[in-house]
Amino acid sequence: MSPADFLNAPLPKPVAIPDEDLRGPKRFFNRELSWLGFNWRVLDEARNPRVPLLERVRFVSISATNLDEFYTVRVAGLRELANKGITNPAADGLTPAEQLVLIDKNARRLLQSQQAAWNDLKHEMEDQGITILNRSSLQDGDRETLETYFLDKVFPVLSPLAIDPAHPFPFIPNAGFCLALQLERTRDGRPLQALLPIPHQIDRFVPLPAPRGQHRFLPLEELLLIHIGLLFPGYQATGSCTFRVLRDSDLEVEDEAEDLVREFEVALKRRRRGEVVRMKLSTGAPEGLRRVIMRELNITENEVVEVHGLIGVADLSELVLDDRPDLLWPSFTPRIPERVQDHDGDMFAAIQQKDMLLHHPYESFDMVVRFLQQAAQDPDVIAIKQTLYRTSTQSPIVEALCEAAENGKSVTALVELKARFDEAANIRQSRRLERSGAHVVYGFINYKTHAKISTVVRREGGRLVTYTHFGTGNYHPITAKIYTDLSFFTCDPALGRDATKVFNYVGGYAEPEGLENLSISPMNMKSTIIDLLEREAIHARNGRPAEVWAKMNSLIEPDVIDALYAASQAGVKINLVIRGICGLRPGIKGLSENIRVKSIVGRFLEHSRIACFGNGHGLPSDKARVFFSSADWMGRNLNRRVETLIEAKNPTVKAQIVSQIMAANLADTAQSWVMDAHGSFTRPPIPDRAFNCHSFFMQNPSLSGRGTAGATDAPRLALAKD
Repeated sequence: MSPADFLNAPLPKPVAIPDEDLRGPKRFFNRELSWLGFNWRVLDEARNPRVPLLERVRFVSISATNLDEFYTVRVAGLRELANKGITNPAADGLTPAEQLVLIDKNARRLLQSQQAAWNDLKHEMEDQGITILNRSSLQDGDRETLETYFLDKVFPVLSPLAIDPAHPFPFIPNAGFCLALQLERTRDGRPLQALLPIPHQIDRFVPLPAPRGQHRFLPLEELLLIHIGLLFPGYQATGSCTFRVLRDSDLEVEDEAEDLVREFEVALKRRRRGEVVRMKLSTGAPEGLRRVIMRELNITENEVVEVHGLIGVADLSELVLDDRPDLLWPSFTPRIPERVQDHDGDMFAAIQQKDMLLHHPYESFDMVVRFLQQAAQDPDVIAIKQTLYRTSTQSPIVEALCEAAENGKSVTALVELKARFDEAANIRQSRRLERSGAHVVYGFINYKTHAKISTVVRREGGRLVTYTHFGTGNYHPITAKIYTDLSFFTCDPALGRDATKVFNYVGGYAEPEGLENLSISPMNMKSTIIDLLEREAIHARNGRPAEVWAKMNSLIEPDVIDALYAASQAGVKINLVIRGICGLRPGIKGLSENIRVKSIVGRFLEHSRIACFGNGHGLPSDKARVFFSSADWMGRNLNRRVETLIEAKNPTVKAQIVSQIMAANLADTAQSWVMDAHGSFTRPPIPDRAFNCHSFFMQNPSLSGRGTAGATDAPRLALAKD
């Protein structure tokens, strides 16, 4: 399918809803249920026969990890509101308590489906020589091997704990996994209850000897049950169960904290001790153990989920074996842009030639790292400014910034401490940067700084030139291998001035004036987006072509959704690619009948944020207005974060975004789901020669990163040739 085939396909027959619902909360779909719908799509990839077997195992693991985080943050927040008796409804009209009931019902079904998917995959893995054993299926000689493994690699880090008046119930941290035991002393039958917390540093699946080309594993809890006699000498197990707890992991920071870093270090310790929001417990748990665990963790039956199968499905990622490439995605090496190669790897020379937009992971994120490494070593570079939201543990970005500071350059690092679940890593990085001599600032207490900006100031011929990088994703070289994101490099003076004003805003609280090519939140990004949608509606009412293409992770901001509805009612054709949460209901008569929403779930995680407006010429058009951003269209991004919206004005960059990236996303049929008016996504039948946008991007270089090759062979002409 080409973009034209998709865009010219007739819209589904619009669904009629009562007039009062067109104006009331029912015009929105619930955020939390929409997120659960996304995670159902992730899990469905575990059943997709087009996906390699071990990659399907990975999708089950990802689905479980996603659901755990959802409970520790979103559900924990709703639970706190409900417990405080707060009944303020969400945009869709549901109170916190009503949402919790619907979430619980949906999530329990999702957990059952995860187990079913894993059971099916386990059988397929056996056919491929990968076997998951239990105690009863061990072979001769296995127990001797397991005892050696247990004594060498497990026993030294375990802490068996009795539960009695002299040994109070221990603290179980967030995501803590435990084996609970009902024991009996062999000499007199005296009962004992005990816990065996399982440190996360121990592998969940124990490898066993296997014939060449095959693999055998035993779950860790089975290994522990085999060796109860070594852990509790003189006792035997009469019953057991496993359980795992999830705790409230949201952070609260005092608004007037004098030392923000120290306040976050304290808050991180509090996170470990947050209230339990859910416990997964293996079926058949001895009733006495169950009562003790629930009482000590202070949880109710509603917060317990009995699991018939594997607890800790997220741990299945250990079974995605690198030495079985036949069961993984074919290997892919990100490209180095031709333009950079033409200049012998010199990033500054490549950027001087022309603005350059790279599409990760298809073009290597190493170019971003190289940009900063070269800046650190270049004697003509005098200053570097950098935002850091999420970084890797051993970050080459931070290494380059430290090297630059140690080389005497002025380095300013804007570290966002409130990057959820990366706070501790960011604190460590900020301490390290300070030791190297960099200026470290933490931005606003009330706003997260989510913008992705880097500036390098360089002396050239007696003047200062600012090289700027704007990104849609994090400066994280590991996630950049699987997240699709955009990196824009320019030495345009106006963009350099705009970027500098954003740094001054975050570092000095001075609201920027006279931005030339940027909109930022929380100041004017939301109003800019709404204004662009209103202008498109004016074009439609005046009989001109009117069209919007947009791509993002989430769409839930009510004012923006209402602006999309208004544009649709004016006759604007709107095509949205929303990976995750979507609070807009497409295809409703008189409200959104001109809006289509699709979601792409596949090999790579769609993460780039793009918006294209026909500007009276329809799409695709070289006269369109084209933007990319660090922000999703969510309340938090548009109202409570520092974000950037950059307009692409370079013709090649615009063509790359519209005719290559967006066109391919719209044309995709291999990995796409389509949303209906009721908030449900369905996967249309996949044709034999389905177009896969990820495959297309792996095979075709980006327009603006090409040097000796011309841009005349517009990639849109190749879209149907996958």
